[in-house]
Amino acid sequence: MTKFADAFTALIGNEGKYSNNPADPGGETMWGVTKRVAVANGYTGNMRDLTLDVAQTIAKTQYWDKYRCDEFDAHIGFQVFDAAYNGGHPAQWLQQACGAVVDGAIGPGTIAAVCAADPMKVVMRFDAYRLQYLASLKMPTFADGWMNRIANNLLIGAQ
Repeated sequence: MTKFADAFTALIGNEGKYSNNPADPGGETMWGVTKRVAVANGYTGNMRDLTLDVAQTIAKTQYWDKYRCDEFDAHIGFQVFDAAYNGGHPAQWLQQACGAVVDGAIGPGTIAAVCAADPMKVVMRFDAYRLQYLASLKMPTFADGWMNRIANNLLIGAQ
């Protein structure tokens, strides 16, 4: 997995199509894109009609580029991308995982620390912080799905 397109294909394997679960604070979603994010990115249609191409464009700008995923080992970039897309604190988890200053901004210091670290250790630590966060949310309706998502991501990375 070395390109955004490959990462997006793997990510969409974790996402469903349309959802409007009242227990989900993200609300109405299509391809994992929330209505709030879609509207903020200029989408004005019905969420059920949001195309995969529009979702991919939003994913590239809002989650892949914003978190500078191209600048990391592909395994790390995918984990950060998936976590950003799914919600949480991916910049802080990445900084904790590589020993960088935890300020929530991915800048030159974070990139240097990530690139100097063992990629597999970063992935394992990153996912450990992510799992701790998800467990703290106390949302049993979604816990199994989140755990399976992270397990799937680790399996993809092990290929």
